[in-house]
Amino acid sequence: MKVDVLLGLQWGDEGKGKVVDVLTPQYDAVARFQGGPNAGHTLEFKGEKYVLRSIPSGIFQGGKVNIIGNGVVLDPVLFKEEAEALAASGHDITKQLYISKKAHLILPTHRILDAAYEAAKGAGKIGTTGKGIGPTYTDKVSRNGVRVGDLLRDFDSIYNAAKHRHESILKSLNYTYDITELEAKWFEALEYLKQFKLIDSEHVINHLLKEGKNVLAEGAQGTMLDVDFGSYPFVTSSNTICAGCCTGLGVAPRHIGEVYGIFKAYCTRVGSGPFPTELFDETGDKIGQLGHEFGAVTGRKRRCGWIDLVALRYAVMLNGVTQLIMMKSDVLDSFETIKACVAYKINGEEVVDFPYSIEDEVEPVYVELPGWQTDMTKMKSEDEFPEEFNAYLSFLEEELGVPIKIVSVGPDREQTIVRYTEDMNE
Repeated sequence: MKVDVLLGLQWGDEGKGKVVDVLTPQYDAVARFQGGPNAGHTLEFKGEKYVLRSIPSGIFQGGKVNIIGNGVVLDPVLFKEEAEALAASGHDITKQLYISKKAHLILPTHRILDAAYEAAKGAGKIGTTGKGIGPTYTDKVSRNGVRVGDLLRDFDSIYNAAKHRHESILKSLNYTYDITELEAKWFEALEYLKQFKLIDSEHVINHLLKEGKNVLAEGAQGTMLDVDFGSYPFVTSSNTICAGCCTGLGVAPRHIGEVYGIFKAYCTRVGSGPFPTELFDETGDKIGQLGHEFGAVTGRKRRCGWIDLVALRYAVMLNGVTQLIMMKSDVLDSFETIKACVAYKINGEEVVDFPYSIEDEVEPVYVELPGWQTDMTKMKSEDEFPEEFNAYLSFLEEELGVPIKIVSVGPDREQTIVRYTEDMNE
């Protein structure tokens, strides 16, 4: 059996949570392979809205195994809040959710360090969410991290050594802070965390494959935030691309099956960093309002722009995408004209390959397509799609070289249309 991978192809916020929830019935297990609680996956069904930060989006499908993999960084306080909210809504997740012992813990001092580092950057701020993600991954790479499995060892001494090291850094930065309350909540949350199954997730996932089980791997953020291939340094601290599934779950490359790449019919970005197709006019505001473009976790307003096919082609290549999934098509329902960036103009020269850096002056080269000006939110099959929308899909497929198998026409689980008649996994 293979592990199918589902990930974002833009700067995050593509709607991965909804798609995982829609696809999960085909799978026996869903595993999250990287990222931290800065990435909120919003799911809506039966009139209810849920925001997941660290827990895999397959948690709403009864009887499925859900795994937080070793590539994830976990904040016990935010995890407890998330798990308790799900329990209050009637979802008992203690039996379904497994947590890798090799996942790293976000400590109270990691959050303080995050704030201190951002403050020290002044005008050069990256736009971090302040959740302690970067400092936690820094400790992981420098071999100073604290892992979930350390809860089963001499935890106090491991924790105190890490805390002392962080305090020395904060002192050198002259940063004033008080973690008394946060630390108390953190230790209380650790006790809550211990009731879940702490596992060697690499063995569990590979045993599932040997038993003929279907596994879906879920990524966080998006390809253009990958620490190696994204718009560096305005990126996250982990590998958000398909390769991150191998290292974040302990899955060999030959066990990767389908790669579902998710993108919006337009483009958004949160926080600082270059964004070639960003719109600063009424059109950008309209997209943001119609798409409810505010962060699920942070509430931050997202920057909006037309679809960027230079970046999208790059993401398709890096991930080896086999099936595309287009979200929020309905947001463009009322537009008379749709634009798509097919190349960048840099220093007077047109380029179609994503460059080393997009921080410099990059001018998007657009093609214009007629809008469909039809409300698609009630549509149930592709037979109902307007001619102009089909033309937009065909144009994108030709540009990207991969079929668009799923189209979302609204936020609800039901507003998801599977294209083509053949089975998605054939």
